[in-house]
Amino acid sequence: MSSLSGKRILLGVTGGIAAYKAAHLIRLLVKEGAEVQVIVTASALDFITPLTLATLSKNPVYRDFFDKNTGAWNNHVELGNWADLLVIAPLSANTLSKLVSGQSDNLLLCTYLSCTCPILAAPAMDLDMYRHPAVRQNLSALAAYGAHVMEAASGELASGLNGQGRMPEPEEIVSRIYQLLSPSSSLNEKSVLITAGPTREAIDPVRYISNHSSGKMGIALADIAAARGARVTLVLGPTNLRPSDPAVQVMPVTTALEMYEAAETAHAQSDVAIFTAAVADYRPENPSLAKIKKKEAHLHLSLIKNPDIAGALGKKKTTRQIHVGFALETDEGYRSAEGKLASKNFDFIVLNSLLDPEAGFQKDTNQVTFFSGNEKSEKTPVLKKDELASLILDRVEARIRETEADTKRLNA
Repeated sequence: MSSLSGKRILLGVTGGIAAYKAAHLIRLLVKEGAEVQVIVTASALDFITPLTLATLSKNPVYRDFFDKNTGAWNNHVELGNWADLLVIAPLSANTLSKLVSGQSDNLLLCTYLSCTCPILAAPAMDLDMYRHPAVRQNLSALAAYGAHVMEAASGELASGLNGQGRMPEPEEIVSRIYQLLSPSSSLNEKSVLITAGPTREAIDPVRYISNHSSGKMGIALADIAAARGARVTLVLGPTNLRPSDPAVQVMPVTTALEMYEAAETAHAQSDVAIFTAAVADYRPENPSLAKIKKKEAHLHLSLIKNPDIAGALGKKKTTRQIHVGFALETDEGYRSAEGKLASKNFDFIVLNSLLDPEAGFQKDTNQVTFFSGNEKSEKTPVLKKDELASLILDRVEARIRETEADTKRLNA
């Protein structure tokens, strides 16, 4: 990561037990060279003192519209204009509701309404509050207003319950700040199509053909592409996982045919298409409308081919579009990956081999080999899937820059 030197971070701290994490967040930001100013709500001071926040940030802490002793006005407009980024961490359910409804009864709310810089929100609340429909609606509305909303983390909560609602760790917030304040990404304002997860092909109303894909890799790609400014459409097969960035447009599908139709619809407007989904190659030709009873010793199914989504859309690929493929093999898989690179018109392909113990379905890590045309193949070390997603998108960005440079030369 590059330094945050010279970046001006305005940190809003609201009421909740997670307010203590603001101290660690400030330490990390200051260590990276950022200038930090803090605004607190009245209830935040029930959990952390202004002295702690002021000592760590090396700046006075703002709470009220004016200093009651001197009458000096704390100008919320100037604070909003000063900041390169407004971070609200933790964001309580109460302040969330006020942000969405446009209330302005404290300094933080007024500053938010006056802010012209990007806004990053890290919600924190108890499990049942976090999943309440009103809170979910408010989080979506805040994202629709343009804020970058992080998904709450899971774990032990102050109530004693265990589940989603914890404020993301300060290190995760700093990582997201880097993404938002990094130099302009080549993915900014690009349309990115990602297919992810498994498909299910019905045998009868209760049984289906599928695979072990969790969708983790595609979801990580969607979150990071969105953080880099892309407009992301995620065509997602049946999985309980969802992207953490509410800006990602999720198109849920079940079957390979549904995935093909959704991907084909989004493809025409896409600058980048990344095919991570584990699509069933075959489907039952005549699924039973009723549950098949166990009668005979053998059951014979007639299977027919599903569409090759990446191959079909590869034939429609234009010179401005970039396609990235994934291949999962149970052997080394090099020859298969090289063949798919050409036959499906990929710019590069990412090979997963199940010979690598840290690669494959349902894992948080992966180890892959990149193939791209005449370039030498390159094998990565074992990486977390979000780290691998960043590496893949770095390659996509490099390819975008090459394509745009070629276009400029042709038009010169």
